[in-house]
Amino acid sequence: MPSTRSAIKRVRSSEKRRVLNRQVRSEARSRIRQARTLIQSGRLDDAQKSVAEAIHVLDKAAEKGILHPNNAARRKSRLMQSLNQALQPTKQ
Repeated sequence: MPSTRSAIKRVRSSEKRRVLNRQVRSEARSRIRQARTLIQSGRLDDAQKSVAEAIHVLDKAAEKGILHPNNAARRKSRLMQSLNQALQPTKQ
């Protein structure tokens, strides 16, 4: 248990940040899951919109320092790759 006033305040502020970071991370995971579900179900118009939303959320999380920028880039890349593979047969 912290004993100094600064350490007590640090615990409080760390907890607030942890809760907010958890919300953003959860939102990113939810958007990615939703986009993948739409891609797999074949609803590609909705999937494109959902992928754009997921990319936006990942960019914001990386900007805020909640996700490492390379982590966000990797997730965006994999999401776009799966979307492009799903769109490929319709173009031929």
